[in-house]
Amino acid sequence: MQLTKIHVLQAELVCLTGVHIGSSDSEMHIGGLDNSVIKNPLTNEPYIPGSSIKGKIRSLLEWRTGFVKPAPLGWQDYVQSESEEVLSILKLFGVGGQVLTEAQAQKVGPTRLSFWDCCLLPQWVEQVKANDGELTEVKTENCIDRIEGTAKHPRQTERVPAGARFDFKATVKVLDDENLLELLLAGLRLVEVDGIGGSLSRGYGKVKFEHLSLDGKDISEMFEKIDPFVK
Repeated sequence: MQLTKIHVLQAELVCLTGVHIGSSDSEMHIGGLDNSVIKNPLTNEPYIPGSSIKGKIRSLLEWRTGFVKPAPLGWQDYVQSESEEVLSILKLFGVGGQVLTEAQAQKVGPTRLSFWDCCLLPQWVEQVKANDGELTEVKTENCIDRIEGTAKHPRQTERVPAGARFDFKATVKVLDDENLLELLLAGLRLVEVDGIGGSLSRGYGKVKFEHLSLDGKDISEMFEKIDPFVK
């Protein structure tokens, strides 16, 4: 195998609805939020971890293969399915901690994809602060008592508001003459269709990739035409 190129994929990730990607708060605060979003500890600005995007894309692509299971697909799933799409997913995302023989490792190779954490675009942050706005919002939700018809058990969830813009970036290693970009772009389109983060069934997490470029060349028009369910 020979590394022949590293593609750079960049875009603006735009929140069409509020997005909640939770943090792991270790302390309880009186009067605090029930569900806060993850923030940069230095700037206190919300961000989208690269691991969240990577996991979501991989999960959706695995569902698309029809061979999905509770754990990420691995080498044995490729052997049993004989699916080249499963093998391509393993090439893109890796096989985790699975131990492969030398022959198996040669067929899969190293993980091709690397995702960066998505930070808020500075110009969007400046615009919000210039208008005395906030970088997050708090949404109150509750349960409805089906018999009494009343709202009970209110809870507060922090979200990045609709309209927020993040800087998205990923790199893709190319070994020999392989082409795994189509699979990755289909995964991005699946994220647009489904969403990212928690509470998707309640309208959270709808996003869009705008100004998508590959190695500095705009591919937005081509990307918009991709039907992620057509292989």
